Amino acid sequence: MNYISTTSNQALMAQALKSLTGKWGIAIGSWVVFILLTGFSFNISIWEWQGDNGENYKSSLDIIGWIIAGPLSLGFTSIILLISRNKTPHFTLLFSGFRRFAVSLAAYLLMVIFMILWLLLLIIPGIIAALRYSQTWYILSEDKNIGALEAINKSKEMMVGNKWKLFCLYFRFLGWFVLCILTLGLGFIVLAPYMSVSFAKFHDDLMSDNLIEKTDSDEKSQETIGDKLTESHELENDNKEEDKGS
Repeated sequence: MNYISTTSNQALMAQALKSLTGKWGIAIGSWVVFILLTGFSFNISIWEWQGDNGENYKSSLDIIGWIIAGPLSLGFTSIILLISRNKTPHFTLLFSGFRRFAVSLAAYLLMVIFMILWLLLLIIPGIIAALRYSQTWYILSEDKNIGALEAINKSKEMMVGNKWKLFCLYFRFLGWFVLCILTLGLGFIVLAPYMSVSFAKFHDDLMSDNLIEKTDSDEKSQETIGDKLTESHELENDNKEEDKGS
């Protein structure tokens, strides 16, 4: 299958803003909770958190962060996809990834491992790898029966010929990223949902062209079947007329 994003990045960003109208609350709220839950254990690791018995709980928090990051990433992606499709998701969808705990955890760990291995070759191969795996969470969100490695491989297939366009979409947010740093990070509360919905629009743009292509092929196959049925009926009628004549 050929997956091609044909809509301009500027148009995708404009569509994202339109889809966020009236949904900024759920978008910002889900992102904040997602960051607090997945980032808390990693951020607090810079401190030494000791219990009353003097035991350090730093490692335990790190493990918890790794375990919940996958399911929460899947849940957050499901929310963002619905917003990008002009639907209003429920906040509890953020935790829906735990219903597919094994798959989401496996996908998260595999992507981290693969990207670390690519980063060992230099930063550019690592960036390319991240772009190749970028559609994994969307694929998992849409297909409840697909496995982790299969979703990663499908993401690689979808990004053939589209990595540069997605990189340019990331790059368009660079100026906003700098402004958010100047606001001591507060601006990310708005920027992160905006970016997330824009990337979801990119995914839908990839899929829409593929759906059009698939629909066209289905219509052609239906036409072929219809032609064959018509021909068979005509042959039957001809045979009946010949029998009557004889």
